[in-house]
Amino acid sequence: MDTSIFSDKNKIPDQALLKKALKKTYDYWADIRSHIYSEYPDAREAWNYSGEKSGWTFRVMDKKRVIIYFMPLDGNFRISMVLGKKAVMEALSSKISADVKSIIRSAKVYGEGTGIIIYVKNKKTVNDIKNLIDIKLSN
Repeated sequence: MDTSIFSDKNKIPDQALLKKALKKTYDYWADIRSHIYSEYPDAREAWNYSGEKSGWTFRVMDKKRVIIYFMPLDGNFRISMVLGKKAVMEALSSKISADVKSIIRSAKVYGEGTGIIIYVKNKKTVNDIKNLIDIKLSN
C-alpha cells in the first residue's frame, strides 16, 4: 500500500509543498482538479489525514459523495474513485485506454461500487481520468 509523501499529521500540505513533491506531475493534478470544477462548480475539497499508514490525502466531493481521492507520492500521484455499476459499464464501452479498462475490470467491487486506483505519471492517463469523472458525474 502506498503512503502519501505528506505524513506529518501536524502539517497540512499547501500548494507550495504539493508543487515541490509532485514535480512535473503537479500540472496533471491541477488539470484534473480544474476539470472537476468546470463540470461541477459546486464541488468541495479537503485535505484529510487518515493515519500513519496513509498520511494526507486530498478529496473532491459533490453534495453526497466523494468524486475523487488524490494521494500525493514522490514525483507523481495516484487517484482513487468508486464507480457504480452503470458507470463501470459506461466506462468499459467508452474511449478510455485499454490500460484503464483493465484496471476497472480487475478492481475490487464493494457494496458502494468498484474501487479503482490509477497512478498518474503522464498526460494520457489524465485524459482517461477526466473521462471517468464525466462518467461518474453523469451517473
